[in-house]
Amino acid sequence: MLSRREALAAGAASTLLPKLAGAQPESVLRVAMTLGDIPLTTGQPSQGGEGQRFIGYTLYDCLINWDLSRADVPAPLRPGLALSWDVDPATHMIWTFKLRPGVKFHDGSTFDAAAVVWNLDKLMNRSAPQYDQAQATQAGTYFASIASYRVVDPLTVQITTKAPDAVFPYQVVNIYMSSPARWKELGGDWQKVADKPSGTGPWVLEKVVPRDRAELRRHAAYWDPERVPKSDRMILRAIPDASTRIAALMSGQVDWVEAPPPDAVPQLKSVGMQVVTNIYPHIWPYQLSFAPDSPFRDLRLRKAANLAIDRDGLVKLLGGLALPAKGMVTPKHPWFGNPTFDITYDPDQARALLKAAGFGPDKPVRVKFLISTAGSGQMQPLPMNEFVQETMKDVGFDVSFDTMDWEALRARRRGGVEMPENKGADGLNNSWAFTDPDIGLIGVAWSKMRPPGGYNWGGYADPQADVLAAKAKVEFDKARQDALLAQLHTRIVDQAMWIWVVHDLNPRALGPKVNGYVEAQSWFQDLTPVRVV
Repeated sequence: MLSRREALAAGAASTLLPKLAGAQPESVLRVAMTLGDIPLTTGQPSQGGEGQRFIGYTLYDCLINWDLSRADVPAPLRPGLALSWDVDPATHMIWTFKLRPGVKFHDGSTFDAAAVVWNLDKLMNRSAPQYDQAQATQAGTYFASIASYRVVDPLTVQITTKAPDAVFPYQVVNIYMSSPARWKELGGDWQKVADKPSGTGPWVLEKVVPRDRAELRRHAAYWDPERVPKSDRMILRAIPDASTRIAALMSGQVDWVEAPPPDAVPQLKSVGMQVVTNIYPHIWPYQLSFAPDSPFRDLRLRKAANLAIDRDGLVKLLGGLALPAKGMVTPKHPWFGNPTFDITYDPDQARALLKAAGFGPDKPVRVKFLISTAGSGQMQPLPMNEFVQETMKDVGFDVSFDTMDWEALRARRRGGVEMPENKGADGLNNSWAFTDPDIGLIGVAWSKMRPPGGYNWGGYADPQADVLAAKAKVEFDKARQDALLAQLHTRIVDQAMWIWVVHDLNPRALGPKVNGYVEAQSWFQDLTPVRVV
């Protein structure tokens, strides 16, 4: 017979064994990004939309967040660190944000109205000790419309815009909140904060190895229980070369690959990999220069360039992972309108337009485009640019490229066409989103929206577009705003403001053990439901 002590020990062991037998190993999600370096981690990420996707919306929150929980509808806005927001009906300039109570930064400090003002000061107030030029550069277009801001009470902030701005919430969704306490703890040194940042987001940064990887862990105390990550850890790898990303997935080094090359898709599917796609508001264009020496000041040449591109052939090159563009937005989008210029492949008409403008086989139109070797949303930039180069050559365009890395290209775009480094550039191949009225149409078509306050890189100026953009900017009724935006889109397509090429389908390749992922109709994605089993 067992003694009492032996019986208790045996009972304890019997209750422990099932727990040990059922213990789950650590779940780690390993992601291969298209980026050549880890985005800035201090709050406002670098590296464009992909930087925001993998560093911004993982480590941080904004007052307003995107709702990325569904695949069947375009992603809407949802409350983030602010429970609600409204604009003063009399002025349409004073926005009041009611903050979410009880939110803590990763370092345990409290998020409140003072923290919001501190974060706006870090971007806008050059005399503030926490002002950071690196973050301000990344966020310049997001705070450009802000005139002032103040604490009303610990859970209320008011932000006043310079003028009525109906699309201001879509700018707020890109302003990330980092911890004042962490900055003070590390002696006010943003370089030190980069290694040990503190946000309120669902992931916590553990380690950064420049040009290689960032390691994140699950934030179990995240304020939104529904978005506490299902994976214990996430490793973000910087792998700009598409073939290297695919090799990493096939060899089991990563579980998730951004932008798989189309020619690899059949092989990926044949070995059980998941290739996920969805429509979303995104376009692969050439933003055109309207500088005095640019040939694209001539409407005939802009139309000819659009008619010169065999988009169906390019879609075939991309393995069907794209749609031919008819403008900035897709034809079924509420902003499409009724353009009279049909963007299609018509090389004969393109040649006729070039001839009318004084060009021909013995006198080609010489243009130079700025392009990148990889980057956020650039898909397969070198093969695609080379394809466009050849089809434009067939009708009489002599296209040359100035090739650089993604962040250098973004700096050129942020500087505007008048930036000295951009002299001689006739266009810029920067993939673009139309997630909101500002970035999609108003900010690129309104002549006053030149960098750094807007996205009008090339200096496009058209009185009719200006009137429509100005009206849409201050129209707070969504249906009426949509109607104005449809008129604006009609105008810029008829004016061939840019060369619009294809809408990609946001492809990703996931390992067979990855589950829980919902591909939102957005450039941004939620990684919290994803788990490798």
